[in-house]
Amino acid sequence: MSTLTPVPATAADAPEVMVLQRACWVSEAITNNDLSIPPLSEPLESVRAWMPRAWVLRDQGRLIGAVRGFVDGDTWQIGRLMVAPDRQGEGLGGLLLRHIEDQAPDGVAWMVLFTGAASERNLGQYRRAGYADFDTAPGLVFLRKPVAG
Repeated sequence: MSTLTPVPATAADAPEVMVLQRACWVSEAITNNDLSIPPLSEPLESVRAWMPRAWVLRDQGRLIGAVRGFVDGDTWQIGRLMVAPDRQGEGLGGLLLRHIEDQAPDGVAWMVLFTGAASERNLGQYRRAGYADFDTAPGLVFLRKPVAG
């Protein structure tokens, strides 16, 4: 893998992020037997609204990954971690996860994310990165790890 660096997303990235998001979550929807998951139907205006809290990863101009994070109380909420299907397995998801963790501001105690209950690949990646299951909801597993400090 070449040296790639996530950069802050801009509103202009939103259309590409929306397309990437849909490409990435189709397999998640199939794996979890739930085609109603929000990333598959989120409108462009909504994606554009969270671009200030997101980072994108490009390779030779092509959008190949993205992730977002935001503060919620004492928690750094991580979400919409995505890597283009043809680039999965190259370590880009781990790169994006480490990057978004590094963006956690002072004062937060936990990093939290969630994934589909049947998404074994995602669950394995998050657990290897130090996240532990702490809650569930129908079809979802919530994971967290303390902020190092």
